[in-house]
Amino acid sequence: MQVRKLGATGVEVGGIGLGCMGMSWLYKESELDDNRSVEVIREAVDLGVTLLDTADIYGAGHNEELLGRAAVGRREDVVVATKFGIVIEDLAARRSHLDGSPAYLRTAIEASLRRLGTEVIDLYYLHRVDSAVPLADTWGAMAELVAEGKVRFLGLSEVSVAQAVEAHAIHPVTAIQSELSLWTRDPLGPDKASDVVRWCADNEVSFVPFAPLGRGFLTGTLHVDRFEDSDFRATNPRFRGPAIVTNQRIVDVVREVAERHSATPAQVAIAWTLAHGSQVVPIPGTKNPRYLRENVAATDLVLSGEDLADLDAVPAAVGTRY
Repeated sequence: MQVRKLGATGVEVGGIGLGCMGMSWLYKESELDDNRSVEVIREAVDLGVTLLDTADIYGAGHNEELLGRAAVGRREDVVVATKFGIVIEDLAARRSHLDGSPAYLRTAIEASLRRLGTEVIDLYYLHRVDSAVPLADTWGAMAELVAEGKVRFLGLSEVSVAQAVEAHAIHPVTAIQSELSLWTRDPLGPDKASDVVRWCADNEVSFVPFAPLGRGFLTGTLHVDRFEDSDFRATNPRFRGPAIVTNQRIVDVVREVAERHSATPAQVAIAWTLAHGSQVVPIPGTKNPRYLRENVAATDLVLSGEDLADLDAVPAAVGTRY
C-alpha cells in the first residue's frame, strides 16, 4: 500500500486508515463481535493499514479497549488515534454533551491511556469544540499533554479554518478529521476561507476523512429496509423516505465510474477522497475482512480527469447529516 505523511511529523502511515467506531456501536449492533473485530484490526495492520482511529465516546470506552486488545504485540507498528470532548450521559439513548475543559481533559486522557493499554497516545483529537470553553484554553491544555509525554501529536475534528488557524498558532495541528465523501463535501468549502482540505495542504496538516463511504450508502449494497432499530441510519434523514430514492443518483454515477475500472463503488468513493491531495488519509470503517481488503485496494485505483469530473458533478445529497 502507498504511504502518506502524518502532518509535518515525519511519521508515515498507510494511505488509508481504519475507523473502528462501528465495531462498538451505531451500525448493526446485533452483529458486534469483539473477537472478529480484533482479527480485522490485526489483518488491517498486516495489509499496511497503520492509522487506527477510535474515540472515548464510541461504546462509552468499549472501542478503545477493543483497539488496545488488538494492538497487543503490534503497538510499535501502528499509530493510535483517539478523541475526547464528548461525554456520554446515556449510552442506550445516545445522549451526550460537550466538555472541552482542561479539568475534564485530565480525566479523559488518563481513562483513554488505561483503556488503550498504552503509555502514550500517538494522535489525540479534540472531538468537537466546546463553545462554553475558549478553544485556546482547551488546546493549550492538550499541548501540556505533549510536553508531559502522554501524547505525541494533536488533532482537531469538525472545525472551521478559523479554528484551525487559532489552534495552530498555539501548538502545531497534526491532523484535522471531518466527514468528507461524495455526499458530504462541507470541508471543501466554496472559498479559501472555508476550504479546510486546502488549508491542511497549505500547512502540512493531514486531513482525515471519516465516513468516506457515506456510512455505507456509496457502496451501493445497503438495504435500508433492513436497518435495525438501534442502527443510527434508521433515523438518519439521508436514509429515509424520498431522500434515499433521490440520493441513489449519486450511487449510479459512482457505479458507472467503477465499471470503467473493473472496481467496486466503494473503491471509487475512497479513491475520490484520496485524489484531493497527498495530505488526505481516509479512514473507512468495516467489521468485514472482505470489505477491508477491498478498501485497501482502493489506494491503487487512479481516477482519470474524466472520472473526477463526473464524480464532482454529482448532485448534493438530500437530507441533513444528522
